[in-house]
Amino acid sequence: MTVRHRVVIVGGGFGGLTAAREFRRLPVGVTLIDKRNVHLFQPLLYQVATGGLSPGDIVSPLRWVLRKQRNTRVWLADVVSVDADQHELRLADGTSIAYDTLIVATGAGNHYFGHDDWEPHAPSLKTLEDAIEIRRRVLEAFERAEREEDPASRQAWLTFVVVGGGPTGVELAGALSELARDTLRHDFRSIDPREARIVLIEAQERVLPAFPAPLSTKCLKSLTRLGVTARITTFVTAIDTRGVDVAQDARSERIPARTVLWAAGVRGSSVGASLASATGAPLDKAGRVIVLPDLSVPNHPEIFVIGDLAHVSRDGALLPGVAPVAMQQGRYVADVVARRLRGRSIHPFRYRDRGQLATIGRAAAVADLGRLRFSGYPAWLLWLFVHLMFLVEFQNRVLVFIQWAWHYFTRNRGARIITEPHAWQTWRLPRDT
Repeated sequence: MTVRHRVVIVGGGFGGLTAAREFRRLPVGVTLIDKRNVHLFQPLLYQVATGGLSPGDIVSPLRWVLRKQRNTRVWLADVVSVDADQHELRLADGTSIAYDTLIVATGAGNHYFGHDDWEPHAPSLKTLEDAIEIRRRVLEAFERAEREEDPASRQAWLTFVVVGGGPTGVELAGALSELARDTLRHDFRSIDPREARIVLIEAQERVLPAFPAPLSTKCLKSLTRLGVTARITTFVTAIDTRGVDVAQDARSERIPARTVLWAAGVRGSSVGASLASATGAPLDKAGRVIVLPDLSVPNHPEIFVIGDLAHVSRDGALLPGVAPVAMQQGRYVADVVARRLRGRSIHPFRYRDRGQLATIGRAAAVADLGRLRFSGYPAWLLWLFVHLMFLVEFQNRVLVFIQWAWHYFTRNRGARIITEPHAWQTWRLPRDT
């Protein structure tokens, strides 16, 4: 009996899941490995973090998504190392799995630029657990302010600092402002949530630096209308439980804030370092694997890296870590494997840029579609449509659409739940000591 070609995919995000689905009609055996049993729609994590959506609205069980693919199995496991010579992956439970083709799509985590000690005080927004923890901190800050008698301490609880002016930071800052100004405005008796101060810190000369300058300017105006204070060309020098130290033009300043959120950088997952150690593949400064034009690892054509973990340049610029890039790479790699099995030639990966979107708040967004650039309500409607269509399951699309419609007409965010922190999170709490 002929053994089918063994394809192992590590990571069930946009790239890994897309690749797995592309293999459904090919004569291969596919194993998808992930530490989570669900596919997470990361672009909407900020809405979970601000109470707009429930966690279940933006996840899809991997086994359910792939249930009709008879050539595909899903493993809940954690990859700890790669044995490139033996074509095997070592798993955290001590077992291993062999492969003929390996596709690594484990994404990226947060990057504190050498200041990992800031992480307990400024959580990032990469996982569902991060979103739930941020939601807890944000909502608890209002609760603490309600009972605080000292004006300075109360203002510190009502100050929220978001570090990073990219799409995630902008969307998070806008959602926090709407939460304070609209959703919570009648909920408290001792404080006025509308007095909350939202500060967005960006080291570069404008917010949304990857967008054209005119759209960045419109984004800044929208943030200002929402009451967000954007601090550009400003660098964070220290973060602790009571605030943030920043520097601008050689001037230092202390911002008292009990809630600091990190959206400033990403770093390749630990699997990338393990892969580099096993294959000699080069890494960039952010821990991403520098791959060949066909997305394979140098000297190992059987190993591919896609998504946020892959360093891929186009015209000298690094491809952004967004869902369309990962999905196109997933389709491309599946096509490469199919062509190799059939003895056909392959061509280098070429990204088809269909533009980028970012939402700032209610009925406000910016859209860069190449020659077509616009903002405001039309861009916001396009943002809604695109994100609904990118959700994997139809059920999620319906649930999210209903939640968005309810929020639009009532300004109410129904998932405002303060959860108890897990034991491993207690050391992270920004409490008085």
